[in-house]
Amino acid sequence: MNKYFAEFIGTFWLVLGGCGSAVLAAAFPSVGIGLLGVSLAFGLTVLTMAFAIGHISGCHLNPAVSFGLWAGGRFERAQLFPYVIAQVLGGIVAGGVLFLIASGKASFDLAGGFAANGYADHSPGGYSFLAALITEVVMTMMFLFIIMGATDKRVPAGFAPIAIGLALTLIHLISIPVTNTSVNPARSTGVALFVGGWALSQLWVFWVAPIVGGVLGGILYRFIGKSS
Repeated sequence: MNKYFAEFIGTFWLVLGGCGSAVLAAAFPSVGIGLLGVSLAFGLTVLTMAFAIGHISGCHLNPAVSFGLWAGGRFERAQLFPYVIAQVLGGIVAGGVLFLIASGKASFDLAGGFAANGYADHSPGGYSFLAALITEVVMTMMFLFIIMGATDKRVPAGFAPIAIGLALTLIHLISIPVTNTSVNPARSTGVALFVGGWALSQLWVFWVAPIVGGVLGGILYRFIGKSS
């Protein structure tokens, strides 16, 4: 059970730290951290948790990562769905804590998006459904490819969290304008439940696309990264 609790806590931290930076600090008057700060916050959540719980659960924090590692031959199928459940619950609890904090401000309004992911009218940059779909598949595929490579036994130990955290930062720098960056169904679910409406109606995209991308990334590395 320690693995599942670790995944719960780690995903809680990812959603609270990443989405919290977007909701509370991105546009804060005069000292807002903006897109760069939010991107860095997401990367830092993964980096810090990878060092904290990587030795306990592997620090997936993301259903797409769990599916991708399974497709890549690095994760047992029997643990797949318990991991996903723990991750989603961690994301939802983090969304609830963030809601309690954010609603303490008189001008708080869920219409602002609450860091939810979306496309078309709900894309930060007005990008289409197809653009959002391609973005989420490709970004998650590359994320898994980097995770698989950085954690390969042939790579010097101890540096994987840095590579993975920086990869997630880069992914956010690229894709926040398109979808507000998901690449993680648990992250998307954790805030969409509180926004409701459009966020829930579009949520399926941010489950399907990251999982497809994760599986593709796992298979791709399994194919080209195998020992000769």
